[in-house]
Amino acid sequence: MIGFDDVRDAAHRLLGKVARTPVIRSGELSKLIDGDVWLKLDTLQATGAFKERGAANRLALLSAEERARGVVAMSAGNHAQAVARHASLLNMRAVIVMPAFTPSTKVTRTARWGAEVVLHGEALADAAAHARALAQQEGLIFIHPYDDDAVIAGQGTLGLELIEDVPDLDTLVVPVGGGGLAAGCAIAALGAGRPIDTFGVEVETFAAMAQELAGQPVQVGGPTIAEGIAVRDVGRRPLEILRQHARAVLTVPEHAIENAIAFLAEEAKLVAEGAGAAGVAALLAHPDLFRGRRVGLAVCGANIDSRALASVLQRVMIRDGRMMRLVFDIPDRPGVLGEISSRIGAAGANIIEVSHHRLFTSPSIQSARLEVMFEARDAAHSEAVVAALQQHYTVTKL
Repeated sequence: MIGFDDVRDAAHRLLGKVARTPVIRSGELSKLIDGDVWLKLDTLQATGAFKERGAANRLALLSAEERARGVVAMSAGNHAQAVARHASLLNMRAVIVMPAFTPSTKVTRTARWGAEVVLHGEALADAAAHARALAQQEGLIFIHPYDDDAVIAGQGTLGLELIEDVPDLDTLVVPVGGGGLAAGCAIAALGAGRPIDTFGVEVETFAAMAQELAGQPVQVGGPTIAEGIAVRDVGRRPLEILRQHARAVLTVPEHAIENAIAFLAEEAKLVAEGAGAAGVAALLAHPDLFRGRRVGLAVCGANIDSRALASVLQRVMIRDGRMMRLVFDIPDRPGVLGEISSRIGAAGANIIEVSHHRLFTSPSIQSARLEVMFEARDAAHSEAVVAALQQHYTVTKL
């Protein structure tokens, strides 16, 4: 098992190859737990994610003969970009196998770094099997995204930097997919000279590490915005490290991941993908667990499709009551649409969408059905708008 010296050596090896990303304090999250919360922004790496650390460290340790052969990796996106970038910097061939569901943003960016991208299989396990087959067929060096000592040590440099920049931290909260980042950070915490609890975080539908640690059969699957940590087969090395050195691996529901993405966008002005926001989701879902603590959070990936980000923000606004859809049964007479829009505007809300039906859903040829979506300041404001409209019309909330 690797130790603190391996992480420290990786940090020296990575000088000038990856960014030492900033750490900022989150006032809102600090208030939420009545403690102190610091965000490590590895979203600012060149590829938008922490994976550069492990990939750069692993490739730096290749022999000249191995570099001449080239490398192959499997990834849902961030490890792919990391291997592609650092292979390009070393003038090496890189073949990246990605699951067919991988967001187009990650596929496109991986190809831009000069890698040969192969889309194969519906799950990461399928991509992994194909990548290993290519390694055997073409003599390529397989670069595992998390079950590799050099990769784990490289990822641990994130935790090392965080602890150095905020010396009195007592807690690290780190997303878990295959477990390389959380394992590396747990090892980094051993060198702090004081107790630091490391918590991993998984989405409930892909809680493979939590199940493994509990000795349960691994049962995962289902759609998730956190596809970067949607891993069935966790690393054996990370599993043993987290078994010995992690406080716990927490699970969070899908809506907590969405809330975390929206929180970072609205409150911290940061873009994060689902996997990268999982640490924030843990605080939002389990605030009492971190009450009074000094917490370092890894915000570790920013590669989210613009359309997905927009959808998440709207879904959160609907859940929060800041966006509401109403159905009106109205008389089919001139001016009624103008009346309703004027009343909504006078109440201080903003109309987002209007759909007016006469033929298909109205109960009578003398009436019509109107659907209106509006945006308000908060849930209380939305309810006030609805109450004002109900004084004049038959209104149903959807």
